[in-house]
Amino acid sequence: MKLSRPASWFLLVFGVWSWFIWITFVKNLWQDGSGLAFDDAGEPTGYFWVHLLLAITSFLLGTVVGAIGLRGVRALRDEPHDDRNVGKHGWQQ
Repeated sequence: MKLSRPASWFLLVFGVWSWFIWITFVKNLWQDGSGLAFDDAGEPTGYFWVHLLLAITSFLLGTVVGAIGLRGVRALRDEPHDDRNVGKHGWQQ
């Protein structure tokens, strides 16, 4: 399957964005002082484990999506540019 240039870049940026957002979320979760993530004894709560699982899943999906985008960008970079299939806005038809 061949991805267009915009689709490849979108997937790559989405993967990077996913890592940025979820790393920030996990840092905030780990430092939670509201009592949601850790109980009074400092033990992780169900809220913590569920959200940590969400973050791990999102890391994995973001990595896969970003890798697909990166492969698409690399494939487009390595092939010669064909102006016959490019529309007036620069998008491949």
